[in-house]
Amino acid sequence: MGEFIDAYGIAIVYDVHPVDEPRAVVQLLHGVGEHAGRYGATIAALNAAGYTVYADDHRGHGRTGMKQHHGDATKLGRLGPGGLRAAVAACWRFTELIRAENPGLPLVLLGHSWGSFLAQMLLDRHPEAYDAVVLSGSALRWPGSLNSGDLNAPWKAKGAMGTEWLSSDLAVGRAFIDDPLTTVTPLMKLFGPLDAARLVGRPRAHLGRDVPILLLVGRDDTVGGPRSVHRLAAEYRRRSGLSDVTTLVYPDARHEILNEVVQDDVRADIVAWLDARFPARTP
Repeated sequence: MGEFIDAYGIAIVYDVHPVDEPRAVVQLLHGVGEHAGRYGATIAALNAAGYTVYADDHRGHGRTGMKQHHGDATKLGRLGPGGLRAAVAACWRFTELIRAENPGLPLVLLGHSWGSFLAQMLLDRHPEAYDAVVLSGSALRWPGSLNSGDLNAPWKAKGAMGTEWLSSDLAVGRAFIDDPLTTVTPLMKLFGPLDAARLVGRPRAHLGRDVPILLLVGRDDTVGGPRSVHRLAAEYRRRSGLSDVTTLVYPDARHEILNEVVQDDVRADIVAWLDARFPARTP
Protein backbone atom coordinates (compact mmCIF):
# COMPACT_ATOMS: atom_id res chain seq x y z
CA MET A 1 0.00 0.00 0.00
CA GLY A 2 1.27 3.44 -0.94
CA GLU A 3 0.10 7.01 -0.58
CA PHE A 4 0.55 10.31 -2.33
CA ILE A 5 -0.70 13.74 -1.29
CA ASP A 6 -3.03 15.65 -3.58
CA ALA A 7 -3.18 19.42 -4.11
CA TYR A 8 -5.45 19.84 -1.06
CA GLY A 9 -3.24 17.85 1.29
CA ILE A 10 -5.40 14.71 1.20
CA ALA A 11 -3.58 11.37 1.29
CA ILE A 12 -4.65 9.16 -1.63
CA VAL A 13 -4.18 5.48 -0.81
CA TYR A 14 -3.19 3.10 -3.61
CA ASP A 15 -1.86 -0.38 -4.29
CA VAL A 16 0.65 -1.65 -6.84
CA HIS A 17 0.32 -5.16 -8.25
CA PRO A 18 3.55 -5.72 -10.20
CA VAL A 19 4.63 -8.44 -12.62
CA ASP A 20 8.01 -9.30 -14.10
CA GLU A 21 8.60 -7.99 -17.63
CA PRO A 22 5.19 -6.31 -17.98
CA ARG A 23 3.61 -5.77 -21.39
CA ALA A 24 2.08 -2.52 -20.11
CA VAL A 25 0.82 -0.86 -16.95
CA VAL A 26 -2.90 -0.54 -16.16
CA GLN A 27 -4.27 2.34 -14.07
CA LEU A 28 -7.57 1.13 -12.62
CA LEU A 29 -10.30 3.66 -11.78
CA HIS A 30 -13.17 2.36 -9.62
CA GLY A 31 -16.76 3.61 -9.51
CA VAL A 32 -18.66 5.87 -7.15
CA GLY A 33 -19.36 4.62 -3.64
CA GLU A 34 -16.88 1.74 -3.89
CA HIS A 35 -13.13 1.11 -3.79
CA ALA A 36 -10.28 -0.66 -5.57
CA GLY A 37 -10.46 -3.68 -3.29
CA ARG A 38 -13.54 -4.89 -5.18
CA TYR A 39 -11.42 -5.54 -8.29
CA GLY A 40 -9.22 -8.35 -6.99
CA ALA A 41 -10.24 -10.91 -9.62
CA THR A 42 -9.73 -8.44 -12.46
CA ILE A 43 -6.32 -7.40 -11.14
CA ALA A 44 -5.32 -11.06 -10.82
CA ALA A 45 -6.37 -11.75 -14.42
CA LEU A 46 -4.38 -8.76 -15.68
CA ASN A 47 -1.33 -9.82 -13.66
CA ALA A 48 -1.58 -13.36 -15.03
CA ALA A 49 -1.58 -11.93 -18.56
CA GLY A 50 1.54 -9.84 -17.92
CA TYR A 51 0.19 -6.44 -16.86
CA THR A 52 1.26 -4.46 -13.81
CA VAL A 53 -1.74 -2.79 -12.16
CA TYR A 54 -1.96 0.39 -10.10
CA ALA A 55 -5.26 1.00 -8.30
CA ASP A 56 -6.14 3.82 -5.91
CA ASP A 57 -9.12 4.54 -3.70
CA HIS A 58 -10.32 7.86 -5.08
CA ARG A 59 -11.04 11.05 -3.17
CA GLY A 60 -13.59 10.33 -0.42
CA HIS A 61 -13.69 6.60 -1.17
CA GLY A 62 -12.51 3.41 0.50
CA ARG A 63 -9.34 3.68 2.55
CA THR A 64 -8.69 7.20 1.24
CA GLY A 65 -12.15 8.28 2.36
CA MET A 66 -11.81 6.73 5.80
CA LYS A 67 -8.57 8.65 6.39
CA GLN A 68 -9.94 11.81 4.81
CA HIS A 69 -13.13 11.70 6.91
CA HIS A 70 -11.35 10.64 10.11
CA GLY A 71 -12.92 7.20 10.26
CA ASP A 72 -16.50 8.35 9.71
CA ALA A 73 -17.94 5.75 7.31
CA THR A 74 -21.17 7.75 6.95
CA LYS A 75 -19.19 10.27 4.87
CA LEU A 76 -17.79 7.74 2.40
CA GLY A 77 -18.27 8.87 -1.20
CA ARG A 78 -18.14 12.57 -0.34
CA LEU A 79 -15.28 14.11 -2.31
CA GLY A 80 -14.37 16.92 0.07
CA PRO A 81 -12.62 20.22 -0.75
CA GLY A 82 -12.27 20.86 -4.46
CA GLY A 83 -14.98 18.34 -5.30
CA LEU A 84 -14.98 16.59 -8.66
CA ARG A 85 -12.27 18.79 -10.12
CA ALA A 86 -9.93 17.83 -7.29
CA ALA A 87 -10.80 14.14 -7.75
CA VAL A 88 -9.89 14.33 -11.44
CA ALA A 89 -6.68 16.20 -10.62
CA ALA A 90 -5.74 13.54 -8.06
CA CYS A 91 -6.22 10.81 -10.68
CA TRP A 92 -3.95 12.77 -13.02
CA ARG A 93 -1.33 13.07 -10.28
CA PHE A 94 -1.56 9.30 -9.91
CA THR A 95 -0.96 8.95 -13.66
CA GLU A 96 2.16 11.09 -13.35
CA LEU A 97 3.40 8.91 -10.49
CA ILE A 98 2.78 5.74 -12.49
CA ARG A 99 4.57 7.04 -15.56
CA ALA A 100 7.53 8.19 -13.47
CA GLU A 101 7.84 4.72 -11.92
CA ASN A 102 7.45 2.90 -15.25
CA PRO A 103 9.39 4.86 -17.89
CA GLY A 104 9.00 3.55 -21.42
CA LEU A 105 6.06 1.26 -20.67
CA PRO A 106 2.64 1.76 -22.29
CA LEU A 107 -0.07 2.99 -19.92
CA VAL A 108 -3.68 1.80 -20.11
CA LEU A 109 -6.62 3.47 -18.36
CA LEU A 110 -9.28 1.02 -17.20
CA GLY A 111 -12.28 2.73 -15.67
CA HIS A 112 -15.62 1.39 -14.45
CA SER A 113 -18.78 3.50 -14.15
CA TRP A 114 -17.80 6.83 -12.52
CA GLY A 115 -14.22 5.66 -13.00
CA SER A 116 -14.98 5.45 -16.74
CA PHE A 117 -16.19 9.06 -16.64
CA LEU A 118 -12.96 10.08 -14.91
CA ALA A 119 -11.09 8.17 -17.62
CA GLN A 120 -12.98 10.05 -20.33
CA MET A 121 -12.05 13.36 -18.71
CA LEU A 122 -8.40 12.39 -18.32
CA LEU A 123 -8.18 11.28 -21.96
CA ASP A 124 -9.72 14.58 -23.11
CA ARG A 125 -7.17 16.58 -21.16
CA HIS A 126 -4.06 14.42 -21.55
CA PRO A 127 -4.33 12.25 -24.68
CA GLU A 128 -0.54 12.05 -24.89
CA ALA A 129 -0.36 10.22 -21.55
CA TYR A 130 -2.39 7.10 -22.36
CA ASP A 131 -1.79 4.32 -24.87
CA ALA A 132 -5.21 2.64 -24.60
CA VAL A 133 -8.47 3.11 -22.70
CA VAL A 134 -10.94 0.47 -21.47
CA LEU A 135 -14.35 1.71 -20.29
CA SER A 136 -16.71 -0.61 -18.38
CA GLY A 137 -20.31 0.29 -17.56
CA SER A 138 -19.81 3.66 -19.19
CA ALA A 139 -22.07 6.07 -21.04
CA LEU A 140 -22.03 9.16 -23.20
CA ARG A 141 -21.97 11.93 -20.59
CA TRP A 142 -24.75 13.92 -22.19
CA PRO A 143 -28.41 14.64 -21.35
CA GLY A 144 -30.60 11.88 -22.73
CA SER A 145 -27.74 9.38 -22.70
CA LEU A 146 -27.02 9.22 -18.97
CA ASN A 147 -29.56 8.02 -16.42
CA SER A 148 -29.84 10.43 -13.50
CA GLY A 149 -32.87 8.69 -12.01
CA ASP A 150 -33.44 5.49 -10.02
CA LEU A 151 -30.96 2.94 -11.35
CA ASN A 152 -32.81 0.10 -9.61
CA ALA A 153 -36.24 0.97 -11.07
CA PRO A 154 -36.57 -2.20 -13.25
CA TRP A 155 -36.13 -4.39 -10.16
CA LYS A 156 -38.54 -2.68 -7.79
CA ALA A 157 -40.29 -5.31 -5.74
CA LYS A 158 -41.17 -6.10 -2.16
CA GLY A 159 -37.97 -7.06 -0.38
CA ALA A 160 -35.64 -5.62 -3.05
CA MET A 161 -32.21 -4.66 -1.72
CA GLY A 162 -31.86 -1.64 -3.99
CA THR A 163 -28.62 -3.00 -5.45
CA GLU A 164 -30.13 -5.42 -7.98
CA TRP A 165 -29.01 -3.08 -10.78
CA LEU A 166 -25.39 -3.96 -10.08
CA SER A 167 -25.46 -7.62 -11.13
CA SER A 168 -27.83 -10.47 -11.92
CA ASP A 169 -25.83 -12.37 -9.27
CA LEU A 170 -27.69 -10.97 -6.28
CA ALA A 171 -24.87 -11.99 -3.94
CA VAL A 172 -22.88 -9.12 -5.49
CA GLY A 173 -25.46 -6.56 -4.38
CA ARG A 174 -25.63 -8.06 -0.91
CA ALA A 175 -21.83 -7.99 -0.58
CA PHE A 176 -21.83 -4.35 -1.67
CA ILE A 177 -24.25 -3.45 1.11
CA ASP A 178 -22.26 -5.42 3.68
CA ASP A 179 -18.88 -3.97 2.67
CA PRO A 180 -17.73 -1.45 5.33
CA LEU A 181 -15.90 0.59 2.67
CA THR A 182 -18.86 1.15 0.33
CA THR A 183 -21.90 3.39 0.35
CA VAL A 184 -25.26 3.04 -1.42
CA THR A 185 -25.94 6.79 -1.22
CA PRO A 186 -26.82 7.99 -4.77
CA LEU A 187 -24.25 10.02 -6.70
CA MET A 188 -26.42 13.14 -6.82
CA LYS A 189 -26.65 13.25 -3.02
CA LEU A 190 -22.94 12.50 -2.56
CA PHE A 191 -21.66 15.05 -5.08
CA GLY A 192 -24.39 17.69 -5.00
CA PRO A 193 -25.98 19.25 -8.10
CA LEU A 194 -22.97 21.37 -9.12
CA ASP A 195 -20.43 18.55 -9.23
CA ALA A 196 -23.00 16.18 -10.72
CA ALA A 197 -23.46 18.72 -13.53
CA ARG A 198 -19.69 18.80 -14.05
CA LEU A 199 -19.88 15.16 -15.12
CA VAL A 200 -21.65 16.23 -18.30
CA GLY A 201 -19.43 16.46 -21.37
CA ARG A 202 -18.57 14.96 -24.74
CA PRO A 203 -15.36 13.42 -26.03
CA ARG A 204 -12.85 16.04 -27.09
CA ALA A 205 -13.02 17.07 -30.73
CA HIS A 206 -9.92 16.22 -32.78
CA LEU A 207 -8.12 14.44 -29.97
CA GLY A 208 -4.86 14.61 -31.92
CA ARG A 209 -3.79 11.07 -31.06
CA ASP A 210 -5.30 7.80 -32.24
CA VAL A 211 -5.79 6.06 -28.88
CA PRO A 212 -7.42 2.59 -28.99
CA ILE A 213 -10.63 2.36 -26.94
CA LEU A 214 -12.58 -0.67 -25.73
CA LEU A 215 -16.15 -0.13 -24.49
CA LEU A 216 -17.88 -2.90 -22.52
CA VAL A 217 -21.48 -2.80 -21.32
CA GLY A 218 -24.20 -5.09 -20.04
CA ARG A 219 -27.37 -5.15 -22.12
CA ASP A 220 -29.43 -4.47 -18.97
CA ASP A 221 -27.18 -1.71 -17.58
CA THR A 222 -29.39 1.15 -16.37
CA VAL A 223 -26.61 3.77 -16.12
CA GLY A 224 -26.43 4.20 -19.88
CA GLY A 225 -26.77 0.84 -21.51
CA PRO A 226 -25.85 -0.21 -25.04
CA ARG A 227 -27.60 2.69 -26.79
CA SER A 228 -25.60 5.26 -24.82
CA VAL A 229 -22.34 3.34 -25.23
CA HIS A 230 -22.86 3.06 -29.00
CA ARG A 231 -23.38 6.83 -29.05
CA LEU A 232 -20.14 7.25 -27.11
CA ALA A 233 -18.30 5.03 -29.59
CA ALA A 234 -19.67 7.09 -32.49
CA GLU A 235 -18.48 10.31 -30.78
CA TYR A 236 -14.98 8.90 -30.41
CA ARG A 237 -14.90 7.94 -34.07
CA ARG A 238 -16.50 11.02 -35.63
CA ARG A 239 -15.71 13.78 -33.15
CA SER A 240 -12.37 12.67 -31.71
CA GLY A 241 -11.08 11.06 -34.90
CA LEU A 242 -10.22 7.67 -33.41
CA SER A 243 -9.99 4.63 -35.70
CA ASP A 244 -9.66 1.77 -33.19
CA VAL A 245 -12.91 1.77 -31.19
CA THR A 246 -14.43 -1.57 -30.11
CA THR A 247 -17.80 -2.07 -28.39
CA LEU A 248 -18.83 -5.32 -26.67
CA VAL A 249 -22.34 -5.85 -25.27
CA TYR A 250 -23.06 -8.71 -22.85
CA PRO A 251 -26.61 -10.17 -22.95
CA ASP A 252 -28.47 -10.54 -19.64
CA ALA A 253 -25.74 -8.60 -17.81
CA ARG A 254 -26.30 -5.53 -15.67
CA HIS A 255 -23.99 -2.71 -14.62
CA GLU A 256 -21.03 -4.41 -12.96
CA ILE A 257 -20.00 -6.71 -15.79
CA LEU A 258 -16.75 -7.48 -13.94
CA ASN A 259 -18.92 -8.94 -11.16
CA GLU A 260 -21.51 -10.57 -13.41
CA VAL A 261 -22.22 -14.23 -14.16
CA VAL A 262 -20.18 -13.69 -17.36
CA GLN A 263 -17.30 -11.99 -15.56
CA ASP A 264 -14.70 -14.54 -16.69
CA ASP A 265 -15.65 -13.92 -20.32
CA VAL A 266 -15.45 -10.16 -19.79
CA ARG A 267 -11.97 -10.38 -18.31
CA ALA A 268 -10.86 -12.72 -21.09
CA ASP A 269 -12.15 -10.22 -23.67
CA ILE A 270 -10.25 -7.36 -22.01
CA VAL A 271 -7.02 -9.36 -21.90
CA ALA A 272 -7.38 -10.51 -25.53
CA TRP A 273 -8.00 -6.93 -26.67
CA LEU A 274 -4.98 -5.66 -24.74
CA ASP A 275 -2.73 -8.50 -25.88
CA ALA A 276 -3.48 -7.68 -29.52
CA ARG A 277 -2.20 -4.15 -28.96
CA PHE A 278 0.65 -4.72 -26.50
CA PRO A 279 2.92 -7.63 -27.47
CA ALA A 280 4.71 -9.50 -24.71
CA ARG A 281 8.16 -8.15 -23.96
CA THR A 282 11.10 -10.36 -24.85
CA PRO A 283 13.92 -10.61 -22.28
